[in-house]
Amino acid sequence: MEQAVDECVGLLGEVTDRDWEGTPAGRVTWSCRETAVHIAEDLIAYAGQLAGRESEEYTPFEMSLEEGAGNAGAVRVIRTMGALFAAAIRTTPRQVRAFHPYPFRSANREGFAAMGTAEVLLHTHDIAEGLGVAYEPDSELCDFVLRRIFPHVQPGPTPWQTLLWATGRGELPGRAPVTEWRWNNNLVIDTERLTLEGVTPAVADDLATVGDGGCFEWLGGGPAEGTRVGCGLVFKQYEDGVHRPEWGTYVLVRREDDQALGAMGFHAVPDEAGRVEIGYDLVEAARGHGYATEALRALSAWALARDEVRIVVANVEPDNAPSRGVLTRAGFTAVAEDTEQVTYELREPGDR
Repeated sequence: MEQAVDECVGLLGEVTDRDWEGTPAGRVTWSCRETAVHIAEDLIAYAGQLAGRESEEYTPFEMSLEEGAGNAGAVRVIRTMGALFAAAIRTTPRQVRAFHPYPFRSANREGFAAMGTAEVLLHTHDIAEGLGVAYEPDSELCDFVLRRIFPHVQPGPTPWQTLLWATGRGELPGRAPVTEWRWNNNLVIDTERLTLEGVTPAVADDLATVGDGGCFEWLGGGPAEGTRVGCGLVFKQYEDGVHRPEWGTYVLVRREDDQALGAMGFHAVPDEAGRVEIGYDLVEAARGHGYATEALRALSAWALARDEVRIVVANVEPDNAPSRGVLTRAGFTAVAEDTEQVTYELREPGDR
């Protein structure tokens, strides 16, 4: 975030002598001056959401520049609002979520950091395009944004080209132009004791190797092997352009101490018959306390409430008695069995 602001301020600070007010900013409908003010507004608005722990709506305030503040003044305000936003991100606890409408009405600090970075990168591009100056941000900044709030967008030749295409500002070979777009913050689902946190491609990539997901503190020191395997599949789906975030993986976090206990998620999107397969595992220290059953009930109920789902399916090995117990307690029924697996189903109410 701070690097994005530094690059923005550095570029715009070199062209404050130009006519910002009378020059359109790239493909947006604002002037370069209005776009610069918008960058500052977004930064302080996002800082306000996190600092105020706003959960239902935007903090009701507006930002404006003093009368007579020139282009150099606008650049100073961007720098200051960026510093305030960075401070809000650093001081916000990992588990805090604040209101943002797209698409599930909340975002965590990483989501806000990615949204703020995107605003800075994209609108600096718009101003630079309008003024006819070259601008290309650091590739890692673009990748940071894509992996956190564009999980549905397949990576392209470079992260910057991909981000421009995904926001209707550029073209990619073999892909249709984008005319409407929104970023996508991760879904969270609360149960009595747990929060199921949707895994972004960034988290999936880290968990698939030897990481902790970048932000999680795991009971027992790290996730189970099944979590790493499942997250590897999620990241592969992202790379292939078939990942749909809400039909991915969720980390199970115990709210009382913010400890990650395991993961649960879907193998793929629902098929044409309305069937979706679910899987899960817990770290050993979390087993035997009903956490898997609690999470399974919640995630299955969420799935069955979607129009495209009629049946949630789970397959387990015949000798896996604990997992079979979890499925039974969550309301699933065994419908088929062979030497390798037992198939369980949970159907929407009234579907028999």
